[in-house]
This record gives sequence, structure tokens and C-alpha cells, in this order.
Amino acid sequence: RDAAALADSLAELNDVPIANWRLAGHRDADFTATDLVVVNPAVRPDSRFVAAARAAGARVASEIELFLDRCPARVIGVTGSNGKSTTAAMIAAILTAAGRRAWLGGNIGRSLLGDLSGMAAEDFVVLELSSFQLDWLPAESRWPAIAVITNCTPNHLDWHGTFAAYRHAKQRLLRHQAAEGAAILNVADPGVRDWRHLVRGSLLAVADDRGVPALRVPGRHNRQNAACAAAAAGAVGCSAAAIAGALATFGGLPHRLQLVAEVAGRRFYNDSMATTPESVMAALDTFAGGWFLVGGYDKGVDYAQMAARLAREAQGVACYGAVREKLAALITRQPRGCGVVSCATLDDALAWCWQRAQTGDAIVLSPACASYDQFRDYRDRGEKFAALARALIDRDASIAR
Repeated sequence: RDAAALADSLAELNDVPIANWRLAGHRDADFTATDLVVVNPAVRPDSRFVAAARAAGARVASEIELFLDRCPARVIGVTGSNGKSTTAAMIAAILTAAGRRAWLGGNIGRSLLGDLSGMAAEDFVVLELSSFQLDWLPAESRWPAIAVITNCTPNHLDWHGTFAAYRHAKQRLLRHQAAEGAAILNVADPGVRDWRHLVRGSLLAVADDRGVPALRVPGRHNRQNAACAAAAAGAVGCSAAAIAGALATFGGLPHRLQLVAEVAGRRFYNDSMATTPESVMAALDTFAGGWFLVGGYDKGVDYAQMAARLAREAQGVACYGAVREKLAALITRQPRGCGVVSCATLDDALAWCWQRAQTGDAIVLSPACASYDQFRDYRDRGEKFAALARALIDRDASIAR
């Protein structure tokens, strides 16, 4: 990307003595005359620049590898196709309620490299780990002592190539765990039920949510996330009272079924973190009869089951972005269908839903897709949706006057 696209990041580095910038592209020479290349996890391992660096003798590493090799604290790693951000945040909240010092980072959006000097051996680090991050982490690196697997369904097939390769990346959290560690498997999920044989340390299998208190965050899926978080916190010695208290007051994450506006009796929910069909179906469990905005960049997954449920259970679906025509066609072909439209942009999709929604309806951004066809990331997408929804508040108030 060029300087204009990276303006905010460049401003943060104003006081850093960087010898040379390379923007708006790469040069082979930059990778062959260097000691270390730190790779964004979304870069594919078969990148020719990565190959050039390795051939020239450079070390190739990821941010997570650099962090884990230097982290003095105990580490809890959380992965899964859905729910890993919420589960990681719940674990951190429980640890804090139990009087432990907890650091939350990884794929959830915050690098902890800058916090290393403040960490101690008695602290806990909770890392949300994506399949990309796990794929890049070498076997000889330090791996989290506690591993939490929420579920596994096909995702990121555009990057991994096959579901088997994606699943193997997730399983690496168990395959390379130290024998003295512990693993929490959500065996209620058929995708990870048979992974028990991969566990090297002690195993805590989570099958139901009977011990989970009433939650502030909606949806059956969040009760399963809470059950996984409770098992992880119990494995490191947190009391039942601390676990129940923290879960009961957990308020959820931004961009995850987050109520961002209420206009003329319609509620707007930002679920921009829902980047898989399974996440959208979880939102349908909570908001059947709502108006859904789906679309973005196609990661090569199967949308058929989601399309069938949207057709049956949603009141209307606005498909937008690069995959809009494909999704709209899938939903339209269902035998029992809701209203469907194909829109170029998120703005147009929201306008379509707003014009048709009635008092008491929910309008839900739950994309099922990656964001980078039109947005910087899922946060950028969610913030745009929230801003568009809040703009309707001013418009509605103006009409009322």
C-alpha cells in the first residue's frame, strides 16, 4: 500500500528511527539483504518474497512467534472457526475477577510485544490465535500451555486450499503443546469431537453449558463460548464464584452482535466479526425474523446451509460487495424465500433494509465474509455500519421536527 493508505500507521512511527521505507510494493533486494523478515500472518507461505528471504539465509518469523519466545507469563491459546474472540475475552475477564493479572491479545487485534517489559511470571496471557498465526508458528517455538478449541468448520479455504489444511493448522495448537499442559475441547462440536487423541496433556472436554449462569450476551453460541471459558479458567485455578460472577457481567465485544443504534423502534446490530456462515447462523438463532446484511470478499467456503436458513428465517436479506451476486442467487433459489436484493455497497444494503423494516424489527450486519473487498478490516466495516445507522437517528429526529 502507498503512503496515503498507510497515513495513520506512518504517523504512529514518526519518532522511530527507521533507516528506509518501502511503500506501494516490494523489491526482491529488500528480502535478500536482511537478517530478519517479520511476516504478516495473512501472507501465504509460498510467497516468492518469503522464499527469497529464506534462500538468502534470513530468519522468517511472525509477530506471535517473537512474542511467545520472549513472554515470561503463562499463556492460554484460544482458537476455533467461530467464537474464539469472545471466548478469549471471557477468559481474560474471569482471570481479572479472580485477582490475576491478565493480558489479552493476538488475533483479537492487539499485539502484546510492547507490553513484554511489564509482564511477570505469575501473570496470564490470553491469545486468540487464527489459523494463519498457527500455521506460521514453527514447531520449535514456545506454544501455549493451555489450549482451547471452540469448534472447527470450513473457513479461509482461499488461503489454505483445502479444509484438511485449515483443520491441520488449528490442530497444531494441540500437536505442539507441552505434555504438562491442558486442553479444553468443545466436544459438543462435531468438528473437534474426535481430536482427543491429539491432546498431549490433560483433557477437559466441554459438552454442555449447564453450569453457565444467565448471560448478558445473547445467543446459544455464547453459552457454549462461556462453557469453554469457564473450563479454561478452572484449569488454572480460578474459583467457581469468580467464574460465575465474571460471566454474568460480561458485556460482549464490539462488532459481535453489538447494539449500535435504535431508530424509530428498529434496532441495529453490528456483527461484523461474523466472517463465516456459521456465525451468521448463530445470529439467526437470536434474530430470526430480522433483516440481514451479508456479503464482502468470498473466502471460498460453502454458503448453501446459511442461504437456506436465511431464506426460511430472515425477513429480508441485502447482499453486498464482491460476493453479492453469488449469495443473492443462492438465497433466491431456495424453495421458501424471503426478500432478497443485490447491492454494490454496504450503504445501499442498509438503505434497502431500513426502508422495509418495521417497528420492533432487528437490522443485523452479519456478513459471513471477509471485509477487504471494500474495507480495511472487520472493525472498519463495523464502524461504517454503526455510523450509517446512527446517521439515521439524526435523520429521524429531523423528520419528527
